[in-house]
Amino acid sequence: MGEITGLTRGGAAWIPRFLESIDINKCLGCGRCYKVCGRGVLELIDKPFEGEDEFGDDLGNKVMSVSNPEACIGCEACARVCTRKCHSHIAM
Repeated sequence: MGEITGLTRGGAAWIPRFLESIDINKCLGCGRCYKVCGRGVLELIDKPFEGEDEFGDDLGNKVMSVSNPEACIGCEACARVCTRKCHSHIAM
């Protein structure tokens, strides 16, 4: 199967990049990505670890998780709103 391509409204070529994973070591659980995803791809889960991040900030109690990857349309809105750059995407 070749790479999936589409067109923008203006006719320009567009290659969707689908959410593959979220780096839970960077995620603050702020929910910004959850709020912009209208497809139900993400879910807030209990943090599987305790401690501080690489900046010395105390980590919250929740992190984001990819709960429904099949629903992702590859828009990358989640990555654009993430201040911590936690999201990894792949083209298919």
